[in-house]
Amino acid sequence: MDRRLFLQGAAAGVGSAAWASVGRAAGLANDRVTVCVMGVRGRGGSLLSTFASLPDVDVKYVCDLDEDVLAARVQQVAGKTGRRPKAIKDYRRALDDPSVDALVAGTPDHWHALPTIHACLAGKDVYVEKPDGHNILEGRTMVAAMKKHGRVVQLGTQARSGPLQASAMAYLAEGHLGKVRFAKAWESSRQSAIGYPADEQAPANVDYDTWLGPAPKRPFNRRRFHGSWRWFFDYGSGDLGNDGVHRLDVARWALETAAKAQGESLPTYPTAISAHGGKLYFDDAQEWPDTLMVTYDYPGYLLTYEMRVWNAYRLHDEGEGAAVLGDNGYLVIGNSRWRAFDAKGKLVREESGRYNDIGHARNFVECMRSRKKPVADLETVGHPSSLLCHLGNAAWRLGRTISFDPATYSLGDDEANRFATRPVYRKPFELPAISQL
Repeated sequence: MDRRLFLQGAAAGVGSAAWASVGRAAGLANDRVTVCVMGVRGRGGSLLSTFASLPDVDVKYVCDLDEDVLAARVQQVAGKTGRRPKAIKDYRRALDDPSVDALVAGTPDHWHALPTIHACLAGKDVYVEKPDGHNILEGRTMVAAMKKHGRVVQLGTQARSGPLQASAMAYLAEGHLGKVRFAKAWESSRQSAIGYPADEQAPANVDYDTWLGPAPKRPFNRRRFHGSWRWFFDYGSGDLGNDGVHRLDVARWALETAAKAQGESLPTYPTAISAHGGKLYFDDAQEWPDTLMVTYDYPGYLLTYEMRVWNAYRLHDEGEGAAVLGDNGYLVIGNSRWRAFDAKGKLVREESGRYNDIGHARNFVECMRSRKKPVADLETVGHPSSLLCHLGNAAWRLGRTISFDPATYSLGDDEANRFATRPVYRKPFELPAISQL
């Protein structure tokens, strides 16, 4: 993407093409779905393969700022489908195309918000990877854009489409655990240090200035780029926003389901959040913690999260997972199985399964046609779960307990509210101001 093109107006795709797209979205029932997939190196490459495999989806555009990655992915789609997509660096070219129905974004966290918002303004639906944005304000603005323009937005928390997770929730809905008041989520993995590499010249095949986007201007560093960008404040949300969002989403879903089974309702948002931990193991350039404990205080309920990215020791015999506990038993949900135990710790039921990437993409496409909310709807599922990550990170960076008021999105005081957004959005990549509905 040429920076000068961005300066010509971030809302370039909201003119006549937007109205054409809105009309097309209403008539998708008998049509093929046309998409642009952007940010296609890592997770985005998997998304590209997933959407290209759907028989009623046409990948018309592939978008990336790395020319080598872009060329390889275009060839991949052509080989898979027999149709060669257009290679673009500026996603707004696809938003200006009336034939495009949706944008699929597998970009780094700091490039989740702007494409989603611009796509909504242009009348396109969106599938965007987790978490919903780089920070709290970005996620809230994404929801506002979605609601204002009546778009379908699916967050990439694939467990919401998993038969395994659905069967676990069905079990919880039957009330087997008795009175439930507590849930927890955790992850452990053996990751590697990233060292302290020196800055260097940006690769000639990469539009590095645009890759930085709203983040501060910095010299290129390979460890702040492909793969390990997520460990830096400017671009990512640490492992809490990387893998933690999946575990927290399942734990929150389980707690919500168990509460409903006992005739109650879990509030959408916690009222107080505390976090402890830090860089306790790795001596390297990473900024986010490698060891972390977060507590989310809901009225009447408690949710906790534990993260260790320097060992793979298991909890409840799962390397990463979620558990919900009641006075009559507890349920443990892993990535490939769930197990229910009675009050004495005896295993009473077990089921196995796996994540469902294809099903999650299929659900999004079906909801584009029906205009119903997808299973990981941004407003009701994706944003509340992503917000847990951003609130936990804010509490950790502040070093004390914070409050959260969902009516005002205040974190309690001016010092805490600094962590609800970036200090500055680099021009011309400012976050649009959209009225909250």
